Formats: sequence, structure tokens, C-alpha cells
Amino acid sequence: MGPGQAAALLAAAITVLVSCAADAVARSYPFGPRTRDVNDLGNQYVPFHAHLWDLLHGRADGGLLVNWQSGFGSSFLPDVGTYLSSPFALLVAVFPRDEIDLAVYAITVLKTASAGAAMAWLLLALRPGRWWAAGLLGASYALCGWSVAMGAYNPMWLDGLIALPLLCLVGEWALSGRRPVLGVLVVAVAWIANFYTAYMATLGAGLVLLLRLWLSGLPRRRRFAAAGRAGLTVALGVGLAAPLVTVVYFGTRHAYPGRVRQFVPVPTEDLLARLLPTTYSFSSPAVYVGTTALLLALALPFHRAVPGRVRAGWTLLVAAVTLSMQWGPTHLVWHAFATPQGSAYRQTFVLCGLLVIAAWTALSYGPPDRRALAAAAGLLALIMAVASASELTRRAFTLPLTLLAALAALAGLALLGRTDGGRRTALATLAVALLLGGQFGEAAATSAVATRLRLAHMDDYTPWGARQQGQADAIADADGWPRYRTEPGREQTVGNDPLEVGGQGAQYYSSLTSDVLSRTLTALGDGWTSRGRNLQSLDNAVTDAIFSVGARVHSPPDPHQNWFPQDGSRTTVSRQEVPPLVTVRPPGAHGRRDVAAFGSSPYRNQELLLGSRVYTVPRLTVRTSAGKTPDRSDDARPGLRLGALPAGIAARQPTITAHCPAGNEAYLWAPYFSGSARLAGDSAHGVTGRFRSDHPVTKIAAMQRLGPVPASGRLRIDLSPDRTSLVPDGAVGCLDTARLRTAVERLRTTGATEVTVSDGTIRAQLPAGSKGTAVVAAPRIAGWRCATGDAAAVPAREYYGLIAVPLDGSSTSITCTFHPPGLRLGAAVGGASLATLTLLGALAAVRRRRAAAPPTTTRPFDLTSA
Repeated sequence: MGPGQAAALLAAAITVLVSCAADAVARSYPFGPRTRDVNDLGNQYVPFHAHLWDLLHGRADGGLLVNWQSGFGSSFLPDVGTYLSSPFALLVAVFPRDEIDLAVYAITVLKTASAGAAMAWLLLALRPGRWWAAGLLGASYALCGWSVAMGAYNPMWLDGLIALPLLCLVGEWALSGRRPVLGVLVVAVAWIANFYTAYMATLGAGLVLLLRLWLSGLPRRRRFAAAGRAGLTVALGVGLAAPLVTVVYFGTRHAYPGRVRQFVPVPTEDLLARLLPTTYSFSSPAVYVGTTALLLALALPFHRAVPGRVRAGWTLLVAAVTLSMQWGPTHLVWHAFATPQGSAYRQTFVLCGLLVIAAWTALSYGPPDRRALAAAAGLLALIMAVASASELTRRAFTLPLTLLAALAALAGLALLGRTDGGRRTALATLAVALLLGGQFGEAAATSAVATRLRLAHMDDYTPWGARQQGQADAIADADGWPRYRTEPGREQTVGNDPLEVGGQGAQYYSSLTSDVLSRTLTALGDGWTSRGRNLQSLDNAVTDAIFSVGARVHSPPDPHQNWFPQDGSRTTVSRQEVPPLVTVRPPGAHGRRDVAAFGSSPYRNQELLLGSRVYTVPRLTVRTSAGKTPDRSDDARPGLRLGALPAGIAARQPTITAHCPAGNEAYLWAPYFSGSARLAGDSAHGVTGRFRSDHPVTKIAAMQRLGPVPASGRLRIDLSPDRTSLVPDGAVGCLDTARLRTAVERLRTTGATEVTVSDGTIRAQLPAGSKGTAVVAAPRIAGWRCATGDAAAVPAREYYGLIAVPLDGSSTSITCTFHPPGLRLGAAVGGASLATLTLLGALAAVRRRRAAAPPTTTRPFDLTSA
């Protein structure tokens, strides 16, 4: 085994042991009772991996092109490119379906270990040195603050952690003119695995290569040639990844717009605090790399054994990248010119990698002498002093741990300097033990603290268990796709329930949630979180008819979300007769009617899509708890303002009163209301509508069914707001269920007689002589093309946000196919890149055969000379 392999294995082993030990200390899954499914990990990434498992085992509804389980039919290839395109993701297939959380955890640990192994290999490729030291520093990189604080619950970003050292290796190959084809393939795999962090890693590797060229001492012509080889390698590699990258790009363009944030740099004391172990924050750069690596990086400028040009180059590069994270224009460059909606320091892993490389550069020339170590210790003391003013520093824990780790690192480095090339075995062993023990302890503590604090500060979700299994079983028993949809239900467990437990529902949470889907469902009274990108299920009889929801699961509230079910509540399934997936609307309804044609009332909007009047929308009387008329909202959100009821104090509830036809079903639409609502009197049968909204608006509440209108026709709704809330005009709608049944029967009679669905294709047989517009109960996202009979396919029309196909009475079938926007462009670019790479390889092979020099001295082909 060579030193590179030994270093890589050591780095991977340390990373795995520290990761598991930290989770055991934190009592986090799978080593304890605390869930690790926080925030988007539980809401997005675990469910997407569950859907990948279903795809790989042939159990998913849809394929790579269309995900028929979420959002009533969404483009899936952009989600693959964003969340699932890593080669590591395929490992979910070897785990049982009900161990999907364990599968994601194992993939996360394996990715982290691979990043450490790749960095250890890179360090020895940059400069020879002690293999075990390269392994320790490789583990320092893998367990950096960014990795344990951010990457641990964003597993797709960990591909960028792996990509950085690999792309730096590609730069080394370009510098020496070696392995051009392998370099292109490495770039391609990095960009396919996660193009977002690969972009940042490419920038970081480019900076490293520029510095290496400056330090190389090569003639200018050879420097330019090496830079040209590197540029062509990156261009060809990104070109090979283009089929996926372009699809994600166009998917982002068609996504519902998220929040626009202005970048604000963190204070200096917070930045320096994140260099220390056990500090945690979601919104500051986690630049911790371990005290040993930090001391070595700090010692580099003072290490006299290192050439002055090398010391200056790496020190300036680390400083420049650090400053670039704190300046708005360069911050935008790092994030592809768009400030992230979440953590604003996603490029931090690049700085962590540069710190580790700087540390290796110092150590590879020999352990720093006393002067350099003293200077490094002084700088560390200054960092600790400034960082102590930060709220992120836990003075009773962070500073003592940093001091202990610093003493162990300084002692280990000092002893290492006395080993005289490794002949003093006892001293060398003691030095390694100090360095390894200090690193292991502080890294495990930092990871454990991050796990505990992340759980305390973010939403969390339970791993797969009895609740999800019960939902999945109920859905499997009721499933009738594509004759009708089976909705996982309003009481969701995670934001992507259809992906995790099955069925075909409105729920969908992705960075690529389409604009047309979000606006359509919002207009119909649906609720959402994450500023419109996390859509919820809408438990409404009219929308169930519109979207062909023939079965609906009703689960008790999730106790994990602090909603406790009533005694005896259990998972049930309700069934209803609904129209087929493809219906026919009468002539005159085929003009262009997009989402903008909707009005302000979700009840009237539902009627537009249904094609029948089924609601009574009465005038309302709203009273505060004091019996007064509330004030009107003074912001962009319309409605009457109600204050929160005081906690723990018995008080009269605010009320809504109205008159509706007896026997109708009463619904309440209050998107900016937070709390609960209940029909007064026995007619409510215990139904309580729960609403969740907040301000500033990151979530709105969905329309809720409250129960039947009493025989008197007089409605009184008691409200229990838990924060300042709004009741809009037209908040109450009373559904005439008899009219709805008539409308459903008409749509069933005139609708498709047969519907088949396969990945990105829908085919429907229609009654003879059908005229007007065929409407597919799926959002009209970009990419759909439809044809009637044997006619050529054309871009699908839109019918209030749904797919529409004009009919002339002569065709009895329609076919709609989906082509992800950007796929053809990406395929053309990928094909051109592959052809170019093949041509360059062929030309190089011809040159090698014609070369007069012996094969052992033949120079590898030069990408820039072809």
C-alpha cells in the first residue's frame, strides 16, 4: 500500500469514528432516540431518497421525467439534478425501504469519509510528507465546521466537499500534462453529483491552480499552456454534465420565486469564533478545521523552512478568500450571482480546504520551530480574545476546550520537531497520540454540539416508524392510479409525504416547485410554507373532484409536531366518486385562461375550474373577543385584524357569524390566520380547523372544512388565534354537496373513458364527438406538448393552470408528452463535448504512434495542442 492510499484510509477511518462517536454522544439517530431529520433533511432529502428507492425497485408512479406522486404531477429530472444525482445516492437501493433514514445517514457518513480520503490524497500529491499527518489533516477537512454544521443535514452538498480536493487534483494533472481524459471525467462527475457546490469547488480549485502556477517557476509559455489545459478540461467536463445542468437551470427559471435577500456580512468576532470548536450558528461561516490545522496555518507565515514565496502565496490566498466571503460582490460570485435564501455562507468549505492545504504546506517542510509555534499560539490567543466577545462562543466550554486542544497540538508539534526524521520512535508515537487524541476529542465535541443545537433551533421530523408505515399501508390498499388519485392527507408527517409514504397528492416541497403549480393551488385556497415552495394537501371536496382524488387518507395529527390526536383517533380512508384524470369542458372554454385569470375568492376560483356554481359565499360579521368590529389590516394582506388570545387566561373568543343554506358544508379560508377555528353547536361533530400562518409571510394556512351548516342556517365560528391574525372578506364558503355531485356526474359522463400514464406520457380515450377542451388534471408546467388523434404535437394550452387540449369533435384520443426544458440543449452540448473529447483522444493516439521517442518517454497528449 502506497502512502497516498494509507493516508486516505486513515482519514476515512478517523472521519467515520468521529462522526459516529459524536452522534452517540448527542444521542442522535441511529445511536439514540433523538431524530436527526431536521429542517429540509426530513422534509425534502429523506423523502426524495425514498422516491429514488421506489424508482430503483420499480415501485414509483412516474419515472425520471415526471414525478406523478407530488404536486399533481411535477418535473422530476431537475429534482434529480438537485438532490439525487450523486453516485452515492444509488446506495439507497441496498437498504430496506423502511430503513430509508439509516440509508441517508450511511450515505452522509460515507460522503464525509470520502472527502477526507480525497483531501489526504491531494495533500501528498501537492507535496511529499508524512502519510499519517496527511491522513489527520484530511480528516480535519472532512470534519470541518461547515461539514458538521451544514453538510450533515444537506447531504447533496457533501459532494462539493469531495469535489474540491478532486478538482485540485485535476489542476495538478493539468499542470503536469497528465491524465487529461480522467480529468474531464472527474469534472463531469463532480458537476453531475451536485452542480451547485461543484461550481464553488471549481472556483476554489481554480484559485489553487493559479497559485500553483505562480509558484511553479515554469516559463510563461508553459504556464499559459497548463492554464489552457485546465480550462479546456473544465469546459469539456461541464459540457458532459450539461444534460443535467441545463435541465436544473431551466427548472429554476420556471420555479416559484423565493425570497430575495440582501447580503449582510457577519461581525469579525463571529467570524473568528467559528474558527473555534463547539461554536454553532446557521447564519455565519463555519470555518472550524481543528486546532492543529489552524495552528499550522497560522504558523505558516513564520515558518522559516518554507520558501518565502510559498509562505506569502498561501497566506495571501487564504486571506483573500476569507475577505471575499465578507464582501457583497464577491459573495455573489461565490453563489452564482444569487444570494441564498438560507445560509449565506455555503462556500465556506472552500476556505476550510484552503486552511488545511496551508497547514499541510507548513508541515510538509518539517514541523514548525519554536518561533513559528509561538507566533501561531499568539495569533490563536488573539483570535480567542476577540471571539470571546461573540455570542456564539460558549465561554464555559468553547474556550477551555480550545485551550486544551491547543496545548495538545503544540505539544505534539513540538515533540514531532524533535524526532529527527522519525528515528526517535517513542517521541514520534507520543506526538501522534497527542495530535490524534486532541483532534478526535474536539472534532467529536464540535459535531455533537452542532447536532444538539441544530435540533433545538430547527423544525424536526420523526424517522420512519409506525405512523409512516400505517399511512403507507392505507395508501397501498386504496391506490387506484391512474383511474383516480389517492391523497396522503391533510395531516402530513413531512412536507413530501407522497414521496415518503406513497399516493398522488398536492404536497410537494422542492427548490424547483413550479410557479404555475404554486399559484394555481394558492388561488384554490391551498396553504404553503417556505414562501410558496412547500405546498400542502388541500382537503376539499371540490378540489378533490377537480384533481380526480378518489381516495383520501385521514391521519391523526402528528404528535411529533406537538399536535396530539384525540382519544381513539386512527388512520382512516374516505372514498368518493370523482371524474377521470382527463375531462372535457364545453366549447367556448378553450381560450387561453392562465392563472392570472383567477379572482380573489378561492371558492369562485374552484368553481371556474369545476365549471359549475356550487358555493354560497355569505356576508360575514366578525367580532373581537370584546365584541367589537376589528380594525382592517394596514399592510398588503387584506382582512380584519384579530389579536392573539392571552395564554392561560379564560377569555371570550372572537367570532364569525353568517347565514348559509341548511345542510351545506361550511369551509373557512383564512390564509393569514394562525390558531384554531370551530363551528359552535353540535353540528360541528368535533371538527376543529387548525391554521398556521406567520409574519413576515413565510407560510399561509390552507382552507379548512368545519362541518355541516345547522338547520337554522345560522353559522357561528369560534376563533382561537394564537398570534395576530387576519380574517379576509369572503372567508366562509358553504358547499352545496348535491350540486357538486351533479357536476361530478356530468364530468364523469363526458370525460375520458380510459386514461393511461407512463412516466412523461398521458394518453386518454374520449367519447366520440367530443368538442371543446380536454383538461388534464395536472399543472401546465413548461415542457408539455399535446396532440389529438394522429396530429402533430404542439405546446399544450393552459386552462386555469392545468393542461388543456382543444378538441374539434373528430378525434377520440389525446396524447400529451413531457420534455424537460433544457434537455435538448444540454444533450447537444453534452454530445459536442463527448465528440470533442473523443477527437482529441484520437489525435493524441495518432501522435503517440508517430512519435519517434520510446513509449516510456512519450508525453501524454496535450488538450490545447489538438
